[in-house]
Amino acid sequence: CVPVTAGALSGVDSLYSIVQMPGGVPVATMAIGEAGATNAAIFALRLLSVEDKAIAKALADFAEEQGKIAEESTNELI
Repeated sequence: CVPVTAGALSGVDSLYSIVQMPGGVPVATMAIGEAGATNAAIFALRLLSVEDKAIAKALADFAEEQGKIAEESTNELI
């Protein structure tokens, strides 16, 4: 679930409604807003990648690229 950013609480109320699910109702809760939507998509793709090698390869490539971006950002700070 991706908490929706809306209202005076900026999505925190949505987050609380998700994390209070009773036992027997499993949820995978992501960050609030756009970052959460991105992470939800990646999470879904990871599930699908168990059976789909093309998705697994694309995710591995994506992770490698993200690592390079993080390394470059770190180098800029040094």
